[in-house]
Amino acid sequence: MKKFPLLIVLFSVFFIKAQEKQQSDAVIYKKRVLESTEVDFLMSYYTQDGDNAAVTGGIGTEELTDLTPTIVVSIPLNDDDVLSIDAGVSAYSSASSSNVNPFDGNAPANPFVASSGASESDVLVTVSGNYSHSSDDRDKIWSANFAVASEYDYFSLGLGGSYTRLFNEKNTELSVKANVFLDTWKTIYPSELRDQPTFTPFKDKSRNSYSAGFGFSQILSKKLQGSISLDFIQQQGLLSTPFQRVQFADVADVVIQEFTYADDIERLPDTRFKIAAGGRLHYYINEILTVRTFYRYYTDDWGIKSHTTSIEIPVKITDKFTIYPSYRFYTQTAADYFAPFNQHLSTQQFYTSDYDLSDFEANQYGFGVSYTDIFAKLHIWKLGLKSIDFRFRQYSRNSGLKASLFSGGFGFVLD
Repeated sequence: MKKFPLLIVLFSVFFIKAQEKQQSDAVIYKKRVLESTEVDFLMSYYTQDGDNAAVTGGIGTEELTDLTPTIVVSIPLNDDDVLSIDAGVSAYSSASSSNVNPFDGNAPANPFVASSGASESDVLVTVSGNYSHSSDDRDKIWSANFAVASEYDYFSLGLGGSYTRLFNEKNTELSVKANVFLDTWKTIYPSELRDQPTFTPFKDKSRNSYSAGFGFSQILSKKLQGSISLDFIQQQGLLSTPFQRVQFADVADVVIQEFTYADDIERLPDTRFKIAAGGRLHYYINEILTVRTFYRYYTDDWGIKSHTTSIEIPVKITDKFTIYPSYRFYTQTAADYFAPFNQHLSTQQFYTSDYDLSDFEANQYGFGVSYTDIFAKLHIWKLGLKSIDFRFRQYSRNSGLKASLFSGGFGFVLD
C-alpha cells in the first residue's frame, strides 16, 4: 500500500512531463508565417492625357507617361518574423510640368505644347521596409515600417506601425495602424514669377502627414466575409504645389507668344484634415466565381466630399488561371478654393486651378489574368515560379482626362 501513493506521484510527474513535451512540440513544430524567401518582380506603365494642366493654370496638355519597375523581397527571419524590402524607380515624362518654363523649347510657348526644359522628366526612387512579428498562436501580429522617397524637387521620410488581433477562432480581426511622413520641397516656381519683386515665395518648405487607421473584419458565414475601416489624416506645412499657376479675372492678362503669364501660384491652407470610412463585402458563390465589392466615403476640411464604389468578379478558369474583370466609380465635390482658368479674384486668400480638386466623376474599367502554382514547379535558376499577374485599367473623367495603366508581376520562391 505504501507503493500506491508513490505510483500516483510517478504517474502524475510522467503525465505533467508528457503534457509539457506536447506543448513544447507544438511550439517547435508550429507552422512558419512564411516558409521561404519570396521575390516579386513588378512593372507598371501609366499614360494619361487631358486639357486641364494645373501647371499652366487649368488649361493645357496633361500628357504624361510613367514607367515603374519594382522589386519586393520577403525574408522569413525565423518561424515568427518576416522582413520585407520594397524598392522601385518611377521614371516619368510630363508635358505639363515641362511648361514650368514654357520658353526653353524650340517652338512658340503654348500651354498645349510641351516645352523641352529640365522639368519635362524626372526619376522618383523609393525604398520601403516592413518588419512583422506573429505570436505563437498567430492571433497577434505587430509590425513596423519605414519608407524613403526622393526626386529632384521632393524628399519624403515615412515611419509607422500596426497591431492586429484575431479572435473567435480567427473569424474576427481587429487592427490599428499609424504612420508619419516628413516631407521637404525644393521649391521651383514658374519662370515668369521668379524675378518679380512683388512675388512672395513660400517660407515653409516642409509637409508633414500624420495618419491613424482602424479596421474590423468578420467572417459572416461560410461564403460571406465583411470588413470596415476608418482612417484619419492630418497634414500641415506646404500643401500647395509651388509651380502650379493661377490667373486672376480682375487682373489684365499678359500674353507672350501663345502663353498667358501667371498672376500668382497656387496658394492653399497650410493644414488639411481628412476622414475616410469604407467597407468591403466578399461573397464566395462557388469554386469558380467570387464577388468582391467596396465602398468608401471621404471628406476633408477643404470642402471635398467623395464616394468610391467598386466591384471585382474573379472567375477561376482552371486550378491555376483566374481572370479579374472589375469596375470602379468615383465622384467628388470641388474644394472651396478651386476655380477654372482665369476665374479667381486677386482679393481671395486661397486659390487653385488644379482639376484634381474640382468637381468631377470618373469611371474605371479593368481586366486582369493571373497564374498561380503554390508548388512552384517551374524553376528559373534557384527561383521557383509561384505566380504571374497581368492587369489593365482604363480610366476617364468627365472633365476629359483619360488614362491607361498596364501592370504585371512575377512571383518567385527561393529554394
